[in-house]
Amino acid sequence: MAKEMIVEKSIIIDKPSLEVFNLLKITKNQENFSEWNMKDPNKETTSTGTDGTVGFIYTWNSKNNSVGAGSQKIITLIEGELIEYDLIFERPMKNKGRSKFAVQSLSATQTKVTWTFLSPTKFPMSLFKGIFQKMLGKDIIQSLENLKILLEK
Repeated sequence: MAKEMIVEKSIIIDKPSLEVFNLLKITKNQENFSEWNMKDPNKETTSTGTDGTVGFIYTWNSKNNSVGAGSQKIITLIEGELIEYDLIFERPMKNKGRSKFAVQSLSATQTKVTWTFLSPTKFPMSLFKGIFQKMLGKDIIQSLENLKILLEK
């Protein structure tokens, strides 16, 4: 069994790459497109640091088990190209992971966004890796479609 789960999905957005990147780099904007963030609009959130910069930490705490509790910290920011996060999940299961948005200009008016999620998988949870990948993939695709709608309106 693989020791890491990787889920990666992409979408093409009809907007210039800098406009797409500038929206993505502000973590709190995920409230407007991320399926997980939108599942519980009443969750408690806190933040530390300056959003859109390395070191910014966003935490959430929800009574909804599909949202749970945890935090994400911006660990890499390559202007116009990449935003990478360390993820810590406290509930419903303790786990760590990494997530990133890669932004690629296809033309002056088209941008490809790739959202990648990586997480260690340990036995016995590794037995369910395929199910988790399918569930996460579905939520990532829907989130990317939400992002496309948000940016193209």
